[in-house]
Amino acid sequence: MKIKILFSVFLLFYIAIIVRLVYIQVISRDFVGSDLYLKTKRLTSERGKIFDSSLNPLVLNQNSYLLYLEPKKITDKLKLIKFLSEKLKMEEASLSSYIDEKKVYQAVAGGLDETKKKEIEALKLEGVNFEYQMKRYYPEASLSAHLLGFVGKNEKGEDLGYFGLEGYYDKDLVGLPGFLESERDASGKPIFIGAQKKVDPENGRDLVLTIDKSIQEIAKRKLKEGIENYKARQGCVIIADPYTMAILALTCLPDYDIDKYFDFSENYFKNSAISDVVEPGSIFKPLIMAAAINEKKISPNSEMNEDGAVRVGEYSIKTWNDKYEGRVSMTRILEKSSNVGMVWVGEKLGQDELYSYMQKYGFGELTGIDLQGESPTYLKPKNNWYKIDFATATFGQGIGITPIQMIRAFAAVINGGNLMKPYIVEKIKSADKIDIVKPKVERKVVSGLTSEIIKKMLVSTVENAEAKWDRPKGYKIGGKTGTAQIPIAGIYDPSKTIASFIGFAPALRPKFLTLVILKEPGTSPWGSETAAPLFFEIAKELIVYYNIVPEQ
Repeated sequence: MKIKILFSVFLLFYIAIIVRLVYIQVISRDFVGSDLYLKTKRLTSERGKIFDSSLNPLVLNQNSYLLYLEPKKITDKLKLIKFLSEKLKMEEASLSSYIDEKKVYQAVAGGLDETKKKEIEALKLEGVNFEYQMKRYYPEASLSAHLLGFVGKNEKGEDLGYFGLEGYYDKDLVGLPGFLESERDASGKPIFIGAQKKVDPENGRDLVLTIDKSIQEIAKRKLKEGIENYKARQGCVIIADPYTMAILALTCLPDYDIDKYFDFSENYFKNSAISDVVEPGSIFKPLIMAAAINEKKISPNSEMNEDGAVRVGEYSIKTWNDKYEGRVSMTRILEKSSNVGMVWVGEKLGQDELYSYMQKYGFGELTGIDLQGESPTYLKPKNNWYKIDFATATFGQGIGITPIQMIRAFAAVINGGNLMKPYIVEKIKSADKIDIVKPKVERKVVSGLTSEIIKKMLVSTVENAEAKWDRPKGYKIGGKTGTAQIPIAGIYDPSKTIASFIGFAPALRPKFLTLVILKEPGTSPWGSETAAPLFFEIAKELIVYYNIVPEQ
């Protein structure tokens, strides 16, 4: 009898084991698949780094940690909230909201350094753990905030580049994650002699820029001084190689602290150089002058009679100071920035050709610069233009363009006539490949002869301008001032202007082309008294930096 009872117990025990095995291997597998046996761990890739043209690092990666909670393991909720709120500088109520006992994992704070991690670990709080991650590190701080952009999070909590290069090249920079798949037993414990599969992550690609850190520093420092000296609301400086449209420096102020981007509103993230649509004013005049010369409608020595204001329909167009010189040459029109003279040039060019050149210069289309956030501009159909529209366009009013469009178009009239695509990234480097970005010619706008003529006219414009600037002695520099009134509710406010200057040096074969824009300068509304002096301050430093010798 005892033997039968003992046999029955063993039989029931073995039946239970068989049932359990059938459940695990057959029934359970049908519901949860192979995940019952395999545990997969995501292996994070390293985001690509960013360097300037001389391989000085602008963006690197730094070790950091994500603090997360396991609510079911928390033994003293009040103690945890009190201590963590002190260490993380978080409100206790906010921290309390993370503790949901229904969840097994809850991310709380990322980007913690090693010191902070050790401080929190010393508290020995149950249910608090850390996960290794990387965060962006900026050796040059916010020198190039608008250019670089930043790395934030998407709706899934994953890293995502926003604005600038981080946004535009996010797919190149992010790389591909890997994974480690390991076999585990029914209780979830690793089987050390079980099967394992590992796929290494593929790190993101590095970017080497056309930006020169030293030139970027000059541009930002001088722009900051200019905004303070001329009491401007904001400003931008773009410096480019006119022959390739490689951007050497680009800075706009105010900008933001790239390490603490989350403390700033979205208004600060906008890069005005590529996203602000403005009226260019008189820096636009050389483009129309070059078009008329290219079409052989005028020559530099052609003359017109500037004897007073010109009537266009019901409108009267005057010179900026309402003074007139009688017979003036085309070169003199640029020197004295005569709106009346430019209307005459526009009439010689003709409405059809004027509109055609606006298109050739790239207005109304994106430049395609490799930065996230470029704004489109609109060039309304020619049949919607009135006679006054053609007249005011000759001196840069009544049209809206971005600063990057302006410098690209201007480069075309001094580089031999080629409209180039502006670019920031020179090389894209992966572990086994380097892609080199080559300058791209979009189209021919004017002839090489026209380009040489307009350069000489712009050198004369600087040398014979009514304003006398502190120019570097012995150097031939070409350029043009601009002052555009800002339209508010359809009416121009004469007290609010956009002051600008665009110039190049050395004149024979320009090494750099620089556009300076100051919005609403308080000391003077005129570009000749604000943006132009700032340009020459920048030019002096660039001449020294490039070791440019005086032209004979």
